[in-house]
Amino acid sequence: MDRKQMYIEAAKKRLHGNENLRDKMRGCKFDTIAVHGLYSMKEALDFNQGSIVEPIYLTTSQVYRDADEMELALEYKIPSWIYTRISNPNTYYLEAVLSLLEEYKSGVTASCYVTSSGMSAIRTVIDEFLHYDRKVDGKPFNFVAPSQIYGGTYQLFSERKVKESNIEWRKVAEASNIQEWESLIDENTRFLYGEIPSNPVLSFFDIEKVARLAHSHGVPLIIDSTVATPALLRPLALGADIVVHSATKALTSSGFGTSGAIVARHNISAKSDNEEMKRDFCNYLKRLPGRDYGANLSPLQAVLTINDIRTLRMKIDVMSKNAMKVSQYLESHRNIEKVHYLGLENHKYHDIAKRFMFLVDSEFDDQYRKPINRYGYLLSFEVVGGWKNARTVFDNLSMIWRAADLGKVKSVATLPTISTHSQQGKDARMKGAIPDNLIRLSVGTEHADDIISDLERALAVLD
Repeated sequence: MDRKQMYIEAAKKRLHGNENLRDKMRGCKFDTIAVHGLYSMKEALDFNQGSIVEPIYLTTSQVYRDADEMELALEYKIPSWIYTRISNPNTYYLEAVLSLLEEYKSGVTASCYVTSSGMSAIRTVIDEFLHYDRKVDGKPFNFVAPSQIYGGTYQLFSERKVKESNIEWRKVAEASNIQEWESLIDENTRFLYGEIPSNPVLSFFDIEKVARLAHSHGVPLIIDSTVATPALLRPLALGADIVVHSATKALTSSGFGTSGAIVARHNISAKSDNEEMKRDFCNYLKRLPGRDYGANLSPLQAVLTINDIRTLRMKIDVMSKNAMKVSQYLESHRNIEKVHYLGLENHKYHDIAKRFMFLVDSEFDDQYRKPINRYGYLLSFEVVGGWKNARTVFDNLSMIWRAADLGKVKSVATLPTISTHSQQGKDARMKGAIPDNLIRLSVGTEHADDIISDLERALAVLD
């Protein structure tokens, strides 16, 4: 056997072992997957000197035994991380755990590609469907998505794609109206996109129905599931093709740095002749476009995110229960006009969210022993008296942090008008149901009584 064949056979053996481990982990509960991922005792003993946690590979590249091994690696004929811009053991471990969590109990096989931020993940995904010939019958390509999305995504769509690239964004005014979605799709539509729940007013829609609609037109459904996380919602199980995350948020709840993630089912729907891309979207991105764009995640950040994911379900449960208590308090407060939280029965999308949002594995939890609805950590509220009063309340928060962030173990508030959604302008904010007196609140894991006390002190300044 020549050296090249020897390396290929060794690679096959290791890949077989990895697939066996992946299959074994698929039989475990969510928390076990979150803790272990694909980093096993065998992996530790064979490659990492027995370290019980994933070592940090703070290095740019990999050494090879000889030219034959290097040639095979660079041709992607044997598994190798080659260069950290392409891959790295730490990003591999993170991608493994995220793909397993997103495909949990779905019957779907998925893969993952992690990036330097949530926005880089979104851009990397949508560009893949928009960079071919951009016109059919002289008309520009288009995509369909609601107006209720994160401000950074709104800018990417409206400025970078619509104004700079002549791509048409067909906006859905009412996300729950399936007929409206359908009326906007034509032969030039390249994907459907939605944020579930949306930031900051928590819009929602029936993912199953929109996925079926997308597939009937041969295009993918892309879901930004940042706010939900796989602890509450797994869109691939409901028919979505691709899930994107700003892993900066609740997946890295400690707040240590930015990261993004793309998780895609195998064999996605797409109007494309690129069979390799459709067959394994994330692996294709990593090997080719991602390699060339350089949107890679740093090894250190990958490890920090892995460590936060280990307790994801438990943290999301506590944050969700806290958010429910805070919402109920705010709902009855004299200085609050309106509270936006999916857990409140008067929320416009409560009934839809109730069908889809559950704390994963709550039926196996001794505390619950049945499926339990949880609605996440994000809420927003409108202060009486308009913009000036909202700003006054915001300025008087003392424990809740004033910052343009969410999903942290520390409670964080922001004013979308001057932060996350400032660039899109007042008219676009109004279409997205974001008034000037809105405060967005990401509820952390502090005791709910202390969060409420801080809000009570801040709201009392209006009396």
